[in-house]
Amino acid sequence: MGSCWLRVALLLALAVCRSLAYEEAGMEGKEKRNESHCCFFLNIWEVSRHVFFSFCIVGSGYSPTEDDEDLYAHNRYAETPWCSPIKVKHGNANCRTPQGGYYKNVLGTRCDIRCQKGYELHGPQQLICQSNKRWSGKVMCKQIRCPTLSMPVNGGFKCTDGAYFSSRCEYYCSPGYQLKGERTVTCMDNKVWSGRPASCVDVEPPRIQCPSVKEKTAEPNKLTARVFWDTPEGRDTADGILTDVILKGSPPGSYFPEGDHKIQYTVYDRAENKGTCKFLVKVRVRRCGKLNAPENGYIKCTGDGDNYGATCEFSCIGGYELQGSPARVCQYNLGWSGTEPTCTPMNINVAVRTAAALLDQFYEKRRLLIISTPTAANFFYRLQLGLLQPEQCGLDLRHITVIELVGVFPAQLGRIGVKLLPPALALQLRLLLRIPHYNFSVVVMDKHGMDKERYHFPVTPAQLFALIDAFPLRKEEMKLQAETGQLCT
Repeated sequence: MGSCWLRVALLLALAVCRSLAYEEAGMEGKEKRNESHCCFFLNIWEVSRHVFFSFCIVGSGYSPTEDDEDLYAHNRYAETPWCSPIKVKHGNANCRTPQGGYYKNVLGTRCDIRCQKGYELHGPQQLICQSNKRWSGKVMCKQIRCPTLSMPVNGGFKCTDGAYFSSRCEYYCSPGYQLKGERTVTCMDNKVWSGRPASCVDVEPPRIQCPSVKEKTAEPNKLTARVFWDTPEGRDTADGILTDVILKGSPPGSYFPEGDHKIQYTVYDRAENKGTCKFLVKVRVRRCGKLNAPENGYIKCTGDGDNYGATCEFSCIGGYELQGSPARVCQYNLGWSGTEPTCTPMNINVAVRTAAALLDQFYEKRRLLIISTPTAANFFYRLQLGLLQPEQCGLDLRHITVIELVGVFPAQLGRIGVKLLPPALALQLRLLLRIPHYNFSVVVMDKHGMDKERYHFPVTPAQLFALIDAFPLRKEEMKLQAETGQLCT
């Protein structure tokens, strides 16, 4: 033990030596002389400590090797800037230094920061001790927090520790509602609640009562009927709060066509339970049965063609006359008025005395095509007949009647189809329409028997039909023909 005290005394002498050396340092040589005395004294210490202090090791817990390292490190890093010790609340720091593990906050020390479970790091993950004796950043471990839970409708929840990590929240529902989903959720370390949030639902659907079947008959000349009813109201057995009534179908007061129409009402409560009711709207149309167009004729009807109040009109194609009722009406007793019409071939009387009387036999839709030639051997006349003969269907569809005036009076005759006109009647017709005797000529008449167009050379069917189709009544006629399928093939 005496040698140990001697070691302590020598260390104190060393400290005094260094202190005196610095205090007397006025001149460079004097400083070196004082330091040499201290060094000489230390050399004596270095030799003698192994001789006199070896006995202090036994039973004292002291190690000469450790003492050497402490002294060496203290001398080497006495002037090294140190940072303050790192203290991380709810976390820890794992540090590494350039000089080894003994010095934990010397210049260049790097510390990895980690937080305890349930906490998250705010700041850099690593801190470095800088030359300004400050760490490179600031860190903090904050408690993990999950998003605030939303309050379920018609219910609530209770939590053990708010929305922090490991907090448990339990859902509950108001009377009359049933819990659906997870009853208990826990805040996890990934900031997410375990399980899906629960909801409180009303399991009983609302009630709604629809009217009975609605039936109505359409009025005359109509194919629809306007139907009214009261909008049904829903009733909820829980809180009595309902959404708007949703209608699927036409609303009351609408015009419904013939047939059965499904109407559905749906209502929801706040828990999204739905109640529905359905009923039918039946609209009936009194009908007489469809009428057909007469052979060689047309039919045009109002409305749907056979509904109560509908009117059907009849007409015939060229060369035919209408016999019977020109129009018929569907009556309330489901019968048609008038008699069934027919179309009979026109019986043109060629024994009349004047050309005007001859033209009066054609009804207003009639078109007359008068071909005049001085002789049957005329080239233009023969060419004109050759062009028209293949187009007989087109002539019939357009109600065109061809009258031929051949020759010069008195050796002159007229012809309508197979019927011959007396020479005097043919002459009157030529004079009435001012048709020359000695030249080929084609005259197209309009519905009033007036001169519409004249040609001094043969006319092609395309030119002729283009002119006829431009007549005002022709457009209506073409529509009827298309509906009945009367087309040339």
